[in-house]
Amino acid sequence: MIYSWLVIFHFIGLASLVGGFLVQIRIKPRKVNAAMLHGALTQLVTGLALVGLIGADLVDKTVDYNIITVKLLITLVVTYLVIKNRKKESVTNGLWGAIGGLSILNIVIAVLF
Repeated sequence: MIYSWLVIFHFIGLASLVGGFLVQIRIKPRKVNAAMLHGALTQLVTGLALVGLIGADLVDKTVDYNIITVKLLITLVVTYLVIKNRKKESVTNGLWGAIGGLSILNIVIAVLF
């Protein structure tokens, strides 16, 4: 049951992070908003908890640790960029695009691999 709730919160974090990115497509200046910050942190914490439950054999799931390692590295980069730039009035289009692009890349990896 806890696993299912963590998956739900992981999806909410995803929606917050990507949603915070997407709402700024037509807005300038772009910035790291609260939705992106909370979404990135939620993704990181719930992702670690999900893998921890699987690793501890507390749920009947398997995980490809190579894929999880790649996803974790991407999540750490996104979280770092979000935290580092959260108080700035604006960020460059490149940084904003990197945060969104890496977040979407993580979705693609999760679905396809």
